[in-house]
Amino acid sequence: MSTKRANLLDEVRRLVADGDVRYTVHGFEREAGRGITQPEANHVLMTGWHEKKKDQYDPAYEDTHPWAYAIRGKTLDDRPLRIVVTFEEDDSGELLLVVTLIDLSLKEDS
Repeated sequence: MSTKRANLLDEVRRLVADGDVRYTVHGFEREAGRGITQPEANHVLMTGWHEKKKDQYDPAYEDTHPWAYAIRGKTLDDRPLRIVVTFEEDDSGELLLVVTLIDLSLKEDS
């Protein structure tokens, strides 16, 4: 099993600040479908906290990104979100990959 990242929030915030954030197709669909903007998502990633109990390990992605991490926080208008992220490498370096976005104010998203 791969080791979890020790400085998760520092790494997330660095990548967001540098603009090194990409969305999976699922993440992009959830963002649009739930009316969450990228600035709102970035705000939660920059100010939220690591919700460790929601992290997940998937051995199917052992060679690329086996850990998905949950970041929870609120938008500027107090909307509670959980954003699931992982890390990926591309030709330009490390990226933060947004897997999904959950609006915790909606019962079906909880």
